[in-house]
Amino acid sequence: MKKLFPSYVRVPLIFAIVFGALEYFIDSGDRPAFIKFPMVALFLVVFLFLLVAIEIVVSAVDKVTYHMLTDEQRKQLEEAQTVSFTESKWVQNLMKSMTRSKSIEQEADVMLDHDYDGIKELDNVLPPWWVNLFYATVIFGVIYLVRFHVMDDYTQAQEYDQEVAAANIEIEKNKLNSPKEEITFDKVTLLTDAESLAKGKEIYANACAACHKADGGGVVGPNLTDDHWINGGGIKNVFKLIAEGSKNNPTMVGWAKTLGTKEVQNVASYVLSLQGTKPAGAKAAEGEKWVEEAAPSADAAAVVDSTKVAVK
Repeated sequence: MKKLFPSYVRVPLIFAIVFGALEYFIDSGDRPAFIKFPMVALFLVVFLFLLVAIEIVVSAVDKVTYHMLTDEQRKQLEEAQTVSFTESKWVQNLMKSMTRSKSIEQEADVMLDHDYDGIKELDNVLPPWWVNLFYATVIFGVIYLVRFHVMDDYTQAQEYDQEVAAANIEIEKNKLNSPKEEITFDKVTLLTDAESLAKGKEIYANACAACHKADGGGVVGPNLTDDHWINGGGIKNVFKLIAEGSKNNPTMVGWAKTLGTKEVQNVASYVLSLQGTKPAGAKAAEGEKWVEEAAPSADAAAVVDSTKVAVK
């Protein structure tokens, strides 16, 4: 039997609609629903199988039904199938009910007496959809007038404030649900694991390499691979400089607000990992040589304590 869309269009279209609806209504975070939830993938596979099976069954039933028709019925069916969709009786009746336009044969019924150099004027009625839409706008306007200008409901400014307040509440909820780790000058430590250094290297390549060179040898900024530092070395000083920027050099801006303190720690740790790499064409050392103060060992502390006890 004749259908509006062939099966090779109908099946993918229905499947795409169902697939899109599942992805829209199922909260799967940053991953597609059919990947995060295996049951969704199973449902889609079964649904696609059923679509294909239904098309096969319907096609078989149509063929059997066609062979059971008489010659006259087959002729009538073929004539009906030759009529295009726009010329079908259902479409014609729909357009007639929506426009109420007169056919050419009925123009004499709506012809006006006006004659403009042989041009006649027809008195066709307005389309019902247009008239009903006009009535709907009038009703909406009356309700709006009574609600906002007679009963003094909320204003646009109040609505804006309510939306902003609701958005701020939602932002705070998200912050509470997923608090971001904050690293301070006192808490920062040197990271040596491969994952942290890889993240620091990626940020360095995007934000720092333009001034300090990709290998850390320095271009506009100083060489980061030697043991001389302008603002002090070590993880704390490097972290503070990247986070807050340099007071003496406005080119070196603070990155804490842009990147986040955790990311600054990654970059600072990666910068310190460049120490001693000696890249080709590196700039001359600037600043003073930095020597990291080593913390007293447990054995040394024990010796000091035992001395104090002995003195006492």
